[in-house]
Amino acid sequence: MAVTAERIVCDCGGLLDLFQTSEVSFKETSFSYRYSDHLPCRLEDLLQVSLGADMVTPLLIRHGSKDIWFKCDQLLPTGSFKDRGASVLVAMALQHGVERLVVDSSGNAGTAIAAHAARAGIECEVFVPSTTSPEKIRQATAMGATVRLIPGSRADTQKAAAEAAFSEGSFYASHIFNPHFHHGVKTWAFEVYDQLGEAPGTVVIPVGNGSLLLGIVLGFEELLEQGRINKLPQIIAAQSQACRTLSDEYVHIPVGRKTKPFAEGIATDDPARRDQMRSVLKKTNGAAVFVSDAQILSAQKSLGGQGFYIEPTGAVGWAGYLATENFDELPGPIVIALTGNGLKTSTI
Repeated sequence: MAVTAERIVCDCGGLLDLFQTSEVSFKETSFSYRYSDHLPCRLEDLLQVSLGADMVTPLLIRHGSKDIWFKCDQLLPTGSFKDRGASVLVAMALQHGVERLVVDSSGNAGTAIAAHAARAGIECEVFVPSTTSPEKIRQATAMGATVRLIPGSRADTQKAAAEAAFSEGSFYASHIFNPHFHHGVKTWAFEVYDQLGEAPGTVVIPVGNGSLLLGIVLGFEELLEQGRINKLPQIIAAQSQACRTLSDEYVHIPVGRKTKPFAEGIATDDPARRDQMRSVLKKTNGAAVFVSDAQILSAQKSLGGQGFYIEPTGAVGWAGYLATENFDELPGPIVIALTGNGLKTSTI
C-alpha cells in the first residue's frame, strides 16, 4: 500500500511505514543531499525545499570524556532536529503537487515544516497547543504560516489539525502519522555512523511522539541490513515524569493542560505510535528513563556550562543519561542527542 499525499494511514486506520531497499550512499557533495539516494523523494524536490538540513551537524566530544559525544542538531536551520524530517515530508508534498498543508505540533515540527513549505511555495497552517512558547509561535508566523492556538492537551491539537485538514481538503502533513518524516530523521543515524566510523554503543534521546526514536532506529536498521554495522545501538528513551507514556504502568487518562509543560516538545499523553516505540526499544535492548522538571533544568544548565544553549526538551537526553542507573556501565561510544536550540524558549 503506497503512502501518498491523500493516504498516510491504512484503510483500516492503522499506521503506515516505508521501507527502502537501495544501499546507503555515503558521498561528499556541496550541492546535493549527502544521503539522497536513500530517501523516499526526488532529489530535485529536496533541493527546492532545502534550507541546508543536508549539511552534517557537529558531533562533539564531551570535555573530560573520550566516550561521550553530543550530536548538535540544535544547529540545524530552524533550530531543531525536526528539519531533517520536514525536508523530506515537504519534498514529498511538493512532488505530489500539494498547494496547502496543515500540521499539528508542540512547536518545533510546526516551525520546521512552515519554513520548508515557504521554500516550496506551499501555503501552511500550523496548529499548536495554546501553551506553546511564544518564540516558536513567532518563528512559524515569520515563515508565513497561519498559526492556530488550541486549548487543552497535545492530543486536542492533533485532533483539531486533522479535522481541519480533512474538512478543507488540505494535505495533513503529520510528522507523527506520515512515515516520510522518519526517513528524513534517519539521516541522524547515517551521520553519526559516518562521523564515528562505527555505530555508537548507546544513544540517549528525548522521546515524546517518537519521530526521533523511530527515525534513528530505522537508520541504524538499514546500516545493519547492509552489513555496515554488527548490531543496533542500545537506545535510552528519556521522558518527562509528567508524560511517562513508555512506562509499563502507563494508563492513558485524557486530561487538558492548563499550565505550560516544562519540556513542551515531548508533552504528549497518548502517542499514536506508542506500541511501535516500545517494540523498537525492546529490539535495541533499550530502556526508558523518566526525569523531573528539576532534573531537566539542571541538565539544561549543565549543558550551558559546557557551551551548549539548549531548550528544555533538547536537554532531556542529557538529563536522561545522568539519571540512568549505572550509566557508567552503558556501552560506548555514547551519543547524546541535543535536539532544540535554547533561543526557542526563555526558561534560563
